[in-house]
Amino acid sequence: MSLSPQPLSPQTILESERRIRPYIRETFLEPSLSLSDSNRQVFLKLENLQHTGSFKLRGAMNKLLSLSTPEKEKGIVTASTGNHGAAVAYGLKTLGIKGLVCVPTNASPVKVSNIQRYSARIHQHGDDGVITERYARDFARENNMTYISPYNDPDVVIGQGSIGVELSRQLESIDTIMIALGGGGLLSGVALYLKSIMPNIRVIACSPENSKVMMDSIKAGKILDLPSEPTLSDGTAGGVENNTITFDLCKTLIDDYVTVSEEEIKVALKTFLETHHMLIEGAAAMVLASYEKIKTRLKGNVVLVMCGANISLETLRSVL
Repeated sequence: MSLSPQPLSPQTILESERRIRPYIRETFLEPSLSLSDSNRQVFLKLENLQHTGSFKLRGAMNKLLSLSTPEKEKGIVTASTGNHGAAVAYGLKTLGIKGLVCVPTNASPVKVSNIQRYSARIHQHGDDGVITERYARDFARENNMTYISPYNDPDVVIGQGSIGVELSRQLESIDTIMIALGGGGLLSGVALYLKSIMPNIRVIACSPENSKVMMDSIKAGKILDLPSEPTLSDGTAGGVENNTITFDLCKTLIDDYVTVSEEEIKVALKTFLETHHMLIEGAAAMVLASYEKIKTRLKGNVVLVMCGANISLETLRSVL
């Protein structure tokens, strides 16, 4: 009998944080002197320092730990542009479960290498995340395996929400939090928990102009099938599944939206390397660029979620 899915609530998010604690790193919340000024204090939630280099480990571990023994024994199939795949691969290796990770044909080579590092089997299919997800679901069904979605799963969203639990311990009050928006799993989980204890917090969704499918879908009131242009923020790129649970969550929880150009992402990435001396990937730089674009509208304590660090040397060279 399956132990999942868990109901989406602040309480189950709190429980998931305790469940995955032995397997994840409580990441630092670092004040940023270079980004702060007299009107706002900026804090960076450093998920770029998480195991596997991304916040995705939280949702993947919560899902894997929530599965029944028969579900685990059938084997796992997942789909990912990279970071979720590495997180699932890490979890499979840690828990001794067999599985397959499906990735788009245009997935970042460094993220595919990150998956391979944990000895997972990889299969490439499709040139967009939503196509790969559809293929992986079909593969799992046809081979009687257990499918894990990168965002369209309550257990995954609940696991990502553990970031909100950590933030509530690390900072007494948060006026604004800025989060990358792709499929919506990260934003949904974190915002759901924080709004339950800080009802006045403002949640700002950040997307690249080249790929903002969820953002445009929310504004249209339905999931849209839109093309995505290449973007440095590859972790948020691609389409969104038609019945994703994150759609209604994002529609309810997001207070404002920001989009940024590729040039703005490049500038933010380079500036962060110069001032903070840490590696981040394009999706995290995209949040920084979004902050720079609207910072004069913000006051008080502002948290920027640095969602990952998996960027290729080739991409870094092109930026620098």
